[in-house]
Amino acid sequence: MKMNTLYAALSGAFLLGAATLVPAQSTATGNTATGAGNTAAHPVKNAKAASSDDYRADKDRIEADAKAAKEKCKSMTGNAKDVCQAEAKGQEKVAKAELEAKRKGTPHSQYEVDKAKADAAYDVAKEKCDDQQGKEKSACKKQAKADKDKAMADAKSHQKTASNTSSGSTKK
Repeated sequence: MKMNTLYAALSGAFLLGAATLVPAQSTATGNTATGAGNTAAHPVKNAKAASSDDYRADKDRIEADAKAAKEKCKSMTGNAKDVCQAEAKGQEKVAKAELEAKRKGTPHSQYEVDKAKADAAYDVAKEKCDDQQGKEKSACKKQAKADKDKAMADAKSHQKTASNTSSGSTKK
């Protein structure tokens, strides 16, 4: 008798647990136009729904372009080769960041694009400064750093502005 009661209690608990999971699953994956499960209102969830074949093709194209650009640098010598390689790496990083921004569509992903552009410009400018000597080289590197800092500050202000307008909040 005790075993029958135990089996009845366990099977009841199992059925009750299964019954509560079924409605939760259908609302999370339901095709309703409103609610928390709506993928149209969430760009990152849309990223998963985006065609991954197109994304992979674009990513492969970016990597092939970067490889070709780096290949062109092999024939160069000295600092020109270093500048060429920095430009190739920078273009690849910016292109990948832009692809992610296109895929995600968030203010943070746009900030990452701006950051990649600033980093790429800084790396190229640093390499170009290596052609100079003495005070000119030092001044060139300081200017490159100042330009990067300004670009990063602009990127952060754009991110804050974009996040404020997308959330609909205004600060007073």
